[in-house]
Amino acid sequence: FVELPSGFMIPTVGLGTWELQGEEGLRAISTALDIGYRHIDTAEMYGNHDIVGRAIKSYDRPDLFITSKVGAAHLHYDDVVSVCDSTLLELGTEYLDLFLIHWPNPAVPMQQTLDALEHLVERGKIRDMGVSNFQPHRMRQALEITPHPIANNQVELHPYLWQDELARLCRDRGVTVTAYAPLGRRHVLEDNTLRMIAEEHGVTPAQVSLRWLLQKGCIVIPRSTSEQHLRENFELWHWELSAVDMAAIDDIPERERFINKTFEDFQEG
Repeated sequence: FVELPSGFMIPTVGLGTWELQGEEGLRAISTALDIGYRHIDTAEMYGNHDIVGRAIKSYDRPDLFITSKVGAAHLHYDDVVSVCDSTLLELGTEYLDLFLIHWPNPAVPMQQTLDALEHLVERGKIRDMGVSNFQPHRMRQALEITPHPIANNQVELHPYLWQDELARLCRDRGVTVTAYAPLGRRHVLEDNTLRMIAEEHGVTPAQVSLRWLLQKGCIVIPRSTSEQHLRENFELWHWELSAVDMAAIDDIPERERFINKTFEDFQEG
């Protein structure tokens, strides 16, 4: 767990739910909860609040950590509030533990969006507010605009994309970092360095990637529909990577971003 500005704790391993839909998605989320996951990450644009709500309804709400995100098309003040209300209704919960701006939108003043998030915190509809896909220049802007703590920045991070400047900025300003696509959309799993380290530890390359991110201070939200993979992705605590292992992964020469590579404003900074 990592403490957020609200004083509440976010589990450092969660379940990403992008593309989890219908009965298969419901089974995956329910299986993850049965395994022991308590951090579920969803979003307005995923269109799956209904199945997340069905999966979590039999659990005590204080035992869960639910993150959702408002899409780039709805960042005006009233839209943010409206999306939050709809999200709570669809999930069947009275509050979100964390509510993020999913993508930046240069057409909407950031002040307006952050003011809406602060309003939702004050009304108790969200416990912490944050951002996603904010590169260093936008992260600095957000931190300058709002006096309310920004709890989290959720970005693509994996052994082929370690965003060092951004990670250092967030760490120095007390912003937690969540790594989405922590397996590089499974591209990193065939990497020879990861496979060698995995063999040495008797684990999988996926577990090596996730453990590397955890030891760098990140929260991870891998997604899977396979019970075996869900279990593997959650079993990260009985072993650790050595300093030599960490350095070897740091030195992997491949560098590739797999998400929204053509979004110029996103790439800047």
